[in-house]
Amino acid sequence: MTEDFHLYLDSADLTELQACLPHPVVHGVTTNPTLLQRAGIGRAEVPGLLKRCIELGARQVQAQVYSSEVDGMLEDAQALLPQFDSGQLVIKIPATRQGLDAGARLIAQGVSVTFTAVYAPEQAHFAAQLGAAYAAPYLGRLDDSGINGLALIGQMQSLVARRPSSGTRLLVASIRSREAYLSLLGLGVGAITIPPRLFAELLDHPATLAAERGFLTDARALP
Repeated sequence: MTEDFHLYLDSADLTELQACLPHPVVHGVTTNPTLLQRAGIGRAEVPGLLKRCIELGARQVQAQVYSSEVDGMLEDAQALLPQFDSGQLVIKIPATRQGLDAGARLIAQGVSVTFTAVYAPEQAHFAAQLGAAYAAPYLGRLDDSGINGLALIGQMQSLVARRPSSGTRLLVASIRSREAYLSLLGLGVGAITIPPRLFAELLDHPATLAAERGFLTDARALP
């Protein structure tokens, strides 16, 4: 597995994204149909939204298929891929039986794939086995279901780390706090996607800002 870490912003709201981008710590933007609906973005508007994210500095953007069948997933992917340069678009596919099949076919064609809605260690293992770019478990939703999400994601990370040649990263979503973010870094996950509101909390530490104000005040007083 490559050593660099990928931070994504999880949103389809362009106003939210513009408040964070461009910034060098951000690798890209993740979306899904739920986020699109929440932001009032229709299917026809998705390519434009993602292209705007790239213009704002995102190195990769992720869009999810709409179908539950293999042929439909492949059609959804092929409708989007020609609109982007190679490597810019990652296709998100739920880690179902059909999804793993469709994803494997796309990966064989050189397409970057995220298997999403990963809830079990074996799903992360299959993603790495197939050479996916990412496997995306949902920390907050796991916790909501009564599972120790951090412990389960730790298991997934161990399985993915055993196949370093796959290049697969865990891309952990449903992050609700700075503490959760730091705990995931402690597990060594390769990627995290966060809501834009958390981006400000991570980057704008009050003590650092206060120190900066003090330095600037003193700088103005220098002879």
